[in-house]
Amino acid sequence: MSPSPPTPGSSRPSADELNEQIRALWTGRGHPALPLSEAQRAEYHRLLAELDRVERGDVVEAA
Repeated sequence: MSPSPPTPGSSRPSADELNEQIRALWTGRGHPALPLSEAQRAEYHRLLAELDRVERGDVVEAA
């Protein structure tokens, strides 16, 4: 149902694409009051972490 994480060297999804994937997890279940499955929760958290990295621009602090 959800796409695979990008492979190394592939382009990262944009924030808009990640938001769309997050929305699809919630709206694709048939009813908004139903809880996510364990697998869907794991995917949701993965997408949130990726969205955070994209929004921060993968900022790395200088040593």
